[in-house]
Amino acid sequence: MSTKIYETFRPEETFALGRTLGEQAQAGTVYCLDGDLGAGKTVFTQGFAAGLGIKEPVNSPTFTILQVYDEGRLPLYHFDVYRIGDVEEMDEIGYEEYFYGEGVCLIEWSALIAEILPPEAVHIRIDRDPHKGYDYRQIAIEEAGSGERGE
Repeated sequence: MSTKIYETFRPEETFALGRTLGEQAQAGTVYCLDGDLGAGKTVFTQGFAAGLGIKEPVNSPTFTILQVYDEGRLPLYHFDVYRIGDVEEMDEIGYEEYFYGEGVCLIEWSALIAEILPPEAVHIRIDRDPHKGYDYRQIAIEEAGSGERGE
């Protein structure tokens, strides 16, 4: 496991970091995105989508749980599991088709479904620190490393 820590001081910087990650994203990767309400998960996700070449508006699919974007260089499967009542709801959506599909998954509030996340998932944590400024964010990106992907 390796963890990289980034600091952003403006929403545009959080967006840009998301964009860079989206530009580097590879098919079959699951990104787990966690942080408190208002931490910047949506801004990060919008940048990530832009990095994939998605031009349509990207918002958190809080009430639908899953939004699929097909227009980028890879499909983006954007989950927001904040309102999920039970992990079994993920079975009803057919999550495995997306987790192990041809696109990229980005899951907001992933800690709520930790038991079904692939071990090789990339974990991203966004935290605020009001002492460093209103728009300050610390973004930790933890990658499982170069382990086998179970292929």
